[in-house]
Amino acid sequence: MQIKVQDLAKNGFVELDSIHHKELLPFVKTYLGKKTFSSIFYNIMNGTGGVLLVLVYFIFEKRIPLEDALSHFSYGIGIAFLLIPLHEYIHVLAYRSQGAKETSYDANFKKFYFMALANGFVANKKEFRIVALAPFVSISLVLLILLFIASPIWKFTCIGVFMTHTLCCGGDFSLMSYFEFHKDKTIVTYDNTEEGRSYFLALHTPNAIEQ
Repeated sequence: MQIKVQDLAKNGFVELDSIHHKELLPFVKTYLGKKTFSSIFYNIMNGTGGVLLVLVYFIFEKRIPLEDALSHFSYGIGIAFLLIPLHEYIHVLAYRSQGAKETSYDANFKKFYFMALANGFVANKKEFRIVALAPFVSISLVLLILLFIASPIWKFTCIGVFMTHTLCCGGDFSLMSYFEFHKDKTIVTYDNTEEGRSYFLALHTPNAIEQ
């Protein structure tokens, strides 16, 4: 969005919420619990992974012992965690594609969550949706293609990666859910890496810059 942080107030934006990067989990739980398209879609995708797992097992159960299927599924869980750096890098690429100049990463290893940040970059709903969805869409598409071409035993690995990675996308979907929950407002957001906070602002004057 072509507006600087220091110009938000004079263009009619006022602070609506802010989140400290060390206190993300309550926010994630709150907005994944709202009845928005993003939260519903997220739950459907999590359920889809379970359906695929059961379906593939029943198709190949006569050819693949249960213990082998579970072993390869567990490989997928491990691979999903190895994909975390790629996931965050895709976020950064998406931020840069929208015009962000100063990007970085942060992590909370105690609570096991990771973040890609764009310091001082003001993003509107459309821009933020691109940033939030980029890793989920790109990685999921690759996994679904691999699911169709992989040998039966490795299909369980693909499903393990898909299910675990989708679960780990909860933060991304909760942020999109936040925008949707406040769909009656024009919302923008930006990160302040020095403060370790992300801010959400709403437009409150009719003559201000629109999204």
